[in-house]
Amino acid sequence: MLHTRFNRRHFVKSAVAIGASGLLSQDAFSKTSPSYPLKGRLYKTLKINMIRIEASLTEKFRAAKTAGFMGVEMNSPGMDVAETRAAIAASGLPVDGTVCSTHWKIRHSSPDASVRAQALEDLKTAIRDTHAVGGHTVLLVVGKGEDGPESEIWPRSVENIKKALPLASELGVSIVIENVWNQFLYNHDGDSKQTADAFAKYVDEFQSPWVGMQFDIGNHWKYGSMGDWIRTLGKRVIKLDVKGFSRAEGKFMQIGEGDIDFEDVREALLEINYHGWVAAEVKGGDLYELKKISAQMDRVFAL
Repeated sequence: MLHTRFNRRHFVKSAVAIGASGLLSQDAFSKTSPSYPLKGRLYKTLKINMIRIEASLTEKFRAAKTAGFMGVEMNSPGMDVAETRAAIAASGLPVDGTVCSTHWKIRHSSPDASVRAQALEDLKTAIRDTHAVGGHTVLLVVGKGEDGPESEIWPRSVENIKKALPLASELGVSIVIENVWNQFLYNHDGDSKQTADAFAKYVDEFQSPWVGMQFDIGNHWKYGSMGDWIRTLGKRVIKLDVKGFSRAEGKFMQIGEGDIDFEDVREALLEINYHGWVAAEVKGGDLYELKKISAQMDRVFAL
């Protein structure tokens, strides 16, 4: 599938041209424009493992809802579908998607064909489980650089993941690739001037509307401008993850802590006209901590 790439220069030129015709003002997607706020566009969710209370799954869902979240992401394989459906019904909190629980150890990039076969079965299980509980995405780490040179693990992982696309299409569940520190599609030892070009090319190779990105705003701030990465990825971004990161200290932090340029991130999300879920991916805790995380998300996205 072809996707439109966005960059700041192209956007400014387009906005000026359209504004001159009277169809759209130059600052229509500006971060300061009251006509295009992120409120109402972003839906807050979180990873189930962040809800750190000793309680039933239903009570965990209720706690997340009380804290201000609008959904929760489960893990599969390993999810109890019946229990999850009951928790959804009792709490009124939907499951928006899942995380493929085995993707770090059982990888699509493995040189071992039997491992790749198991990775495919696990992905299919996650797709089926996600559909069964009403979710629409499976987050996937596609591989790891230690499995071989990029020239090998790129086609190897694409070929394997493609085998799950008929099922994803049938059930209406997207496979969303997360940008993580897996030594693949970026230079792990490189500087902070890297781009998302390799991620965009990788997604495009599937030529499928059922493959996109669950772009993690914090994971690659060390390596590049998150606003510009969002602009490059454009409509490939199906979901978002968020955490904090400090380049100065070289470590992950709470949402809003550190030095991520969230003003530019907000601007970029408006430029690509993003509407969708954003998942917190931090340590989590009890109800007090969950409320704090929810409020942090409100602040960084100006919700």
